[in-house]
Amino acid sequence: MAKSSIAKRGKGSKRSSPKPTNNLVGSVATNGEKPKTESRKYNFIIRTIWTFVMISGFFITLASGHIWCVALVLLCQITAFKECIALTSISSREKNLPLTKTLNWYFLFTTLYYLSGKHLFTFFQTAVFENKILTWMALNHKFVCYCLYVLGFVLFVCSLRKGFLKFQFASLCATHMALLFIVFQGNLITKNILNGLFWFLVPCGLVIVNDIFAYLCGITFGKTKLIEISPKKTLEGFMGAWFFTAISSVIFTRLLSPYMYMTCPVQDIHANFLSNVTCELNPIFLPQIYRAPPIIFEKFGISSITIKPVYFHALNLATFASLFAPFGGFFASGIKRTFKVKDFGHSIPGHGGITDRIDCQFLMGSFANLYYETFISEHRITVETVLSTILMNLDDKDILELITTLIDVLFKKGVLSKKQHKKVVQVFAEVIKALN
Repeated sequence: MAKSSIAKRGKGSKRSSPKPTNNLVGSVATNGEKPKTESRKYNFIIRTIWTFVMISGFFITLASGHIWCVALVLLCQITAFKECIALTSISSREKNLPLTKTLNWYFLFTTLYYLSGKHLFTFFQTAVFENKILTWMALNHKFVCYCLYVLGFVLFVCSLRKGFLKFQFASLCATHMALLFIVFQGNLITKNILNGLFWFLVPCGLVIVNDIFAYLCGITFGKTKLIEISPKKTLEGFMGAWFFTAISSVIFTRLLSPYMYMTCPVQDIHANFLSNVTCELNPIFLPQIYRAPPIIFEKFGISSITIKPVYFHALNLATFASLFAPFGGFFASGIKRTFKVKDFGHSIPGHGGITDRIDCQFLMGSFANLYYETFISEHRITVETVLSTILMNLDDKDILELITTLIDVLFKKGVLSKKQHKKVVQVFAEVIKALN
């Protein structure tokens, strides 16, 4: 009896004991899932808010004028460079090598000065050539930049320490790689802005559209893995994005090409969307007649088609944005995997770093500039370019002689009378004599 009751109680205890355990596990799982769900919702909200902040900020910058677009590109260059070298700066602090980080920034600003200095001297030449020091720096721009670079090279050699040589040379190589991929290509994007906002906005827009549709097409019908370094990228998403990016290029061109604010090269760096911007348009923005292929259009009674050539160029840009620009992102993914980090930084809440958002833009921007200079630019000579060339390459005596020669040409053309010509030549002859 006693044994049986004890056995029964034992059996009963064994049966009842799992119940509180299951309840405990269930309560722990429930409490664990709730924070994860809330965290995902929070991240989604933050990501969405900052997406709209970036879009609105980008269009406000576009409307504010070319100089603000240049400032935006410069800010992206500096931030992206900072994020890339931050991957090595942690190790430099651990190794007590403070000069390594200082030299990174020194080489950055030396490169920026070399690439952007000419643009500054061109657009602010009136202020520059009123100051003797700035005039000397403008006239000897390449020599000054070379001296600055050599100084950085000497400082680097002096900073070398035994036991850390491999790390220091690796850091120098990483710095120059960042200068090549970020700063140099970023300077070409700045040139796109100066060639006309169309050549800045369209390439940027095509990369964004391609990225969006590569994701949408990939999750919809993607099956074939595209590349090992990015397992989530699929061939179907890659090709589907090409189709939608091509359509977007036509839409962008249709929306932007009618506005001279978008298509005109920069004449006044301070111009904005409200300014009355006018220029002699590049022929690609003017409608032209093309003979239609008879095999296709003969049945419809169409012999010719009138279209702006810029549409064909936009399709070429869309092809590059779809087939080649994404490899800039794959390259960035490889760097992150090398250093075992998820993002380059935390500059943009919910999105990671600036580099994570614009990794494809640098490659696209450099191609857009090369394409423009090769197939589109007319290399027009303007008063600004001639004046800049004269001020930066001729001394005071040569400039006066040039003016005298131009006055003689105007007199021979009948623009100046004999009396006016004699008076002006006499004034400049006295100035030249005083200089001698």
